[in-house]
Amino acid sequence: MPRSAALASVICVAAFPAQVDAQQQAVASWVSFDAPVGLEMRTTRGLAPVLSAATGGTWRADALGNLVLRKGAGVPKRVVACAVDKPGFAVTQITKEGMLRLHRVGNVSHALWDQAHEGQQLEVLTARGAVPAVSAIANGHFAQQHRRDSLVVTADELWVDVGASSAAEVAALGIALLDPVQRRLAAWSYGEYVAGAAAGQRAGCAAVVTAAQSTPSQGETMFVVSVQGAFGWPGLGGVLAKTPDFHADQVTLLMNGRSDRVQRHVRSVPGVNAAVLRAGGLDSVRIAAPAVRHAGTLVESIAANEAAWLLDQAAQGAGVSLPPTPTWVSVPVRRRASAAMDPVVRSDVYGATMTQLARLADLPATPTHEWRVREAIMAQLPSWARAQAAVDSVGNLIVSAGPARDTVVFMAHMDEVGFHVASIARDGTVSLATRGGAVHSAWEGQPAVLHLPRGTNGEADTVAGVFVPRDSARVRQMRTVTAWFGMDSAQLVARGVRVGQGVTSPKVSVRLAGARFTGRSMDDRAGSTALLMAVTRIDPATLPHAVLFVWSVQEEGGLVGAQVAAQRYGATTSRIYSIDTFVSSETPLESPHFAFVRLGDGPVLRAIENGSISPPAVREQVRTAARSAGIPLQTGLTQGGTDGTAFTFYGAPNTGLSWPGRYSHTPAEVLDLRDVERLAALIAAVALQR
Repeated sequence: MPRSAALASVICVAAFPAQVDAQQQAVASWVSFDAPVGLEMRTTRGLAPVLSAATGGTWRADALGNLVLRKGAGVPKRVVACAVDKPGFAVTQITKEGMLRLHRVGNVSHALWDQAHEGQQLEVLTARGAVPAVSAIANGHFAQQHRRDSLVVTADELWVDVGASSAAEVAALGIALLDPVQRRLAAWSYGEYVAGAAAGQRAGCAAVVTAAQSTPSQGETMFVVSVQGAFGWPGLGGVLAKTPDFHADQVTLLMNGRSDRVQRHVRSVPGVNAAVLRAGGLDSVRIAAPAVRHAGTLVESIAANEAAWLLDQAAQGAGVSLPPTPTWVSVPVRRRASAAMDPVVRSDVYGATMTQLARLADLPATPTHEWRVREAIMAQLPSWARAQAAVDSVGNLIVSAGPARDTVVFMAHMDEVGFHVASIARDGTVSLATRGGAVHSAWEGQPAVLHLPRGTNGEADTVAGVFVPRDSARVRQMRTVTAWFGMDSAQLVARGVRVGQGVTSPKVSVRLAGARFTGRSMDDRAGSTALLMAVTRIDPATLPHAVLFVWSVQEEGGLVGAQVAAQRYGATTSRIYSIDTFVSSETPLESPHFAFVRLGDGPVLRAIENGSISPPAVREQVRTAARSAGIPLQTGLTQGGTDGTAFTFYGAPNTGLSWPGRYSHTPAEVLDLRDVERLAALIAAVALQR
């Protein structure tokens, strides 16, 4: 059972002058740093030697995890402080089915904070390390059943899936009650911005420590990285109260980001308990809060100039002078391993299947932009299939084999749900058109990636940005989806951005407990992988009839590739098998009255769907092939349509050969690798049937 191995913290930095580039990376490291409120000491204590080496002073960690450095001597006595924690969730229940329930820890200011964690990759921060997880969300294919679920999601509606099937399996992962839970995502840099939860507040900590490299020319300064800011800053209060030889004359607090910059002396500070001032014998403090975009969200964004302003404020409060080009202090960022790179899970019994699936799953491919996936599949085909492979006029990849009679088609699709650029406003706001049944709430307030054509301007083929969250909301779904990439329209056009290009969120697939696996676009990279694995199992000389293995384009929202293939091959096709997801109701958010199949219990004969039904005789052929090969087979009805529907109008019955999946059309899709392996074996068995 894989342990807590987590996804690589990749900091995406735009092209800026060296000093700004270094600043952005340093701020991003602080935004990525793990310091869950109340348990900051797990990580902050380890920072003391790192900060000491970087600043030339001795940082000390107290019992709560506060970090304190004193520099200089005499009077005046100054304090410059930031709060390093940020709000999150804690595990409050572990169900007998192996699901986790949560409660929020720390106050949040944005109505969409809880909802932004639904349908996303999360991680549980256990005493042994981070354990990957996902937050359940209603299946995108079951929108009709959830049409009355209109209100914004709250913490009480979050269910966390770690891939376990029992409370005992959860315990084996090291997960316990009260363990912190957070979004599994490193800081996200775009344009001149760094984005992430509490980005403005964490930039303040970067500024405090960077200013601490200098020594005050007069008096003494105490630099404090405080814990438990979410609870009113008791960490700072404790530091002030337990330092009897230090009577502060002036305290500067670098606060969380606001919509507008704030700098003033105040007698009371919202969010700071009055006892903190009493502990320090203070009647007022000086506060500095940066202006940020999307304050209080997971994509709170602070610009380079605001971070630089914070550093100036920290220096003024500390009574130090900065060099012309300050060297910003970074902190170590925990490495989060992906499914494709984790040597532990790659080497186990499901490692080969997982690695092959991850290679395809982590590639972007919105409709009409499937070329990356097509090339990856082509490269992995066995030599005989690669020699037979052809790409048709719309981009379908087709491998033909066997004698020219009784053609049977197996078809999986390469594209995924996502968005296309619909228009670009003068300020750079990009309006998006939905491609496929993407669940909008699962993209709002998340990082965004715009995919450029290969080789545009000789630069990298992506532009980083964010899906713009609403400022406030009562209802779950937004009417329009927009993104912003830190540039105006002229700059975007200069980068090669055009209407029609694909936009997704970043994705890194990851292994959950046992054989469970999560990543966006399992629909239908899992089907594409199973079809690829089946082709490698087949000796084309043993096929008793013609077989077409097809990886189609533009399935999401139109079955475009399938229609082109059906026009060419439909009349001569005796049967078509759609290799696609079976959207299972085996989740805590769905009714089990239909579409209920279990993950891990084998592939699914998708007998009925919205657009077609397979004949009983064809179903029996599949069951016979499964029995002969010793493959467990489930049968069911689900919602949605598949490529094979296009062939039914030419007289070819459509039968779905599927893998069961949860949380369809969202970033949290989950499957079981055993089902993918058995599906590949089933496809091969059916292809060889006479």
